[in-house]
Amino acid sequence: MTRGPFVDASGVALILPEPPRRIISLVPSVTEILFLLGVGPAVAGCTTYCTEPPEGVLATTRVGGTKTPRLDLIRALRPDLVVANIEENHREHVETLRGWGIPVHVNYPRTVAEGIRLVRELGQVTGAAERGAALAEDLERRCAEVTARARGRARPTRVFYPIWRRPHMTINRDTYVHDVLAACGGENVCADRERRYPEVTLDAVAAARPEVILLPDEPYRFREAHAADFTPYPEMPAVRDGRIHLVDGRLASWFGPRMAQAFATLPDLLQR
Repeated sequence: MTRGPFVDASGVALILPEPPRRIISLVPSVTEILFLLGVGPAVAGCTTYCTEPPEGVLATTRVGGTKTPRLDLIRALRPDLVVANIEENHREHVETLRGWGIPVHVNYPRTVAEGIRLVRELGQVTGAAERGAALAEDLERRCAEVTARARGRARPTRVFYPIWRRPHMTINRDTYVHDVLAACGGENVCADRERRYPEVTLDAVAAARPEVILLPDEPYRFREAHAADFTPYPEMPAVRDGRIHLVDGRLASWFGPRMAQAFATLPDLLQR
């Protein structure tokens, strides 16, 4: 039975004659979702950055990085579906694969709602619609609960979330990370920056007076020593109150099961 059409984030309609049996994932968070959907045995390849679930990806062929996939190897694996992301993967690689007749589903969630929708959509695309719907409904319930608690506070907590160092870079409101922080009760102090991933000086961060600083371990691997970057600013509320926290970067940037962990973990770190 024909499946689809599924119109993806690149505007391309995908029609599959049957559920895919050989899937290549070029997105680490999507790889984890596929295994959670129960279609792990169909995952024939994934990137070198795909780490979850460990027991699943260990036996999966590595096809290179998200930005540097080995296209010939992907072709040799004879996939009937490749899953990619607009931001994590290059458009020319997607077009090359499509030019070879390989179906590619491209995603681009920039909000929590879109991240949950991706779980449901991947279930439909891979023939695990029932499981995908159940997972999405659970995430919707958890999101509604955490959002309601956040709205019950007098005001959100001002938070700075860097993604890189030297130079320091962060996120504006047009990002998935921003929306996760907002759902969990955080007010991104760099939300109104023009660029999605702007460079910022620590003087500017101090002037924004964040009450919490979250230092993720990806894409930049922040460590405890990096909290010292902020010690020259003792009047910054986050520094003054000792609220600089190391966090698992996947909580705010991965879609799927990590969203449930984010809803359970980040509100406590952001609570005033």
